[in-house]
Amino acid sequence: MNFLYINGPVHNGPFTFAERPGKAAGLRAAAALNTLLDAGPAPHLWNTVTLAGDLRHRDAPDRDTVGRQEREEHAIAAKYAPGAAPAGGVLTDTAPVVAALALEMTERLLQDGVLAVAPVPVHLCTRCGHMAGVVAHTCRACEHPSFRPQTRQLLVWDRLPGAPVLARDDFHAHRARTPGHLLSVAQNVPERLILSRTRDHGISLAPLGLDGLVLDPRAGVHIAVLAAAAQSNTGQPVMTITENAAANVAAYGALFRRHNGTRLRYAVHGRIPYDDTAALQRLCEVHRVSQALRELFLTWFLPLCSLHIRTGITAAQLPALLEFCRRAHLARPDTPGSDGLAELRRRVAAGDMRWVMDVRTLSRAIPEYPVIHSPEAIAEVTSMLAPGDRRR
Repeated sequence: MNFLYINGPVHNGPFTFAERPGKAAGLRAAAALNTLLDAGPAPHLWNTVTLAGDLRHRDAPDRDTVGRQEREEHAIAAKYAPGAAPAGGVLTDTAPVVAALALEMTERLLQDGVLAVAPVPVHLCTRCGHMAGVVAHTCRACEHPSFRPQTRQLLVWDRLPGAPVLARDDFHAHRARTPGHLLSVAQNVPERLILSRTRDHGISLAPLGLDGLVLDPRAGVHIAVLAAAAQSNTGQPVMTITENAAANVAAYGALFRRHNGTRLRYAVHGRIPYDDTAALQRLCEVHRVSQALRELFLTWFLPLCSLHIRTGITAAQLPALLEFCRRAHLARPDTPGSDGLAELRRRVAAGDMRWVMDVRTLSRAIPEYPVIHSPEAIAEVTSMLAPGDRRR
């Protein structure tokens, strides 16, 4: 089938998965589906081109001895429990393979006349030089209120009037489940999109003559997925992503979803109420859930369920979902049938996630061991549900 599910790059903020398990929803959903398709592990993707990351590095007392790239790598490693690095490795949106692909794609788009380097009137902060864009606000980089107007050479995409930036076939979903409202939301962007930004860290556009500018990170996260797909020899990568994230990045990634026959599509998932640890603790205590079923429910079933309940899973839905997961677990066949598994894989490859709410079908999908059965997952579930959890 040549599919590979890959997470939409996660912002490399100040958190760990044990503290914020909801941040791993896209990673877990991708891992569960890759296991079901026998596609092998995908790398975990991380978004490091952020203004918040710039500010953290500038304010760090060791900024003169620890470089930005090293800081990002240390922060990513700290997200995982000791000894629980992902099987597929990690890949950031500034990795050399991503940067090389980004420049290759950008140069080709410039040669084809799709992108252009053009003078654009913008506003620059008078204190730090951060580019505010066409409309000046308080500087997001240093909070200075003063800007100066300047015409600057920038990387731009001038769309034809009314040209779409997102289509139904950009989603990996059953046709009846295509999130049509996102087509309108993504379309609500200017006809001229600026694809270069002032950041301390990112894919430098200096080779294109744009010194001091990097590629817009909303384009870069798409290129990271394409780079991960190329490393895995996959022609059909599917990015797991929330509706809000898709609405924010889709327009800027419109030109970077295809490359040399590879086509990136989105698989939209909803949020999971992992952070309500008290409710999860009570739920598992009341239902006397075993450790194995807890792990299956929290790290495997709920992420899959989020691909079906894309508006988000609520705490009120958890008891019914836990009972449903328990029924499916009890209904597992003694000997998995190859015909049933083949049909399930066809439905997954077609983007049809309605099977998740069918007990018999779900029972055939449950792995012998949960897909994220690892020291990281065990430690995470234990910390989330332990009686002495201070986060309650």
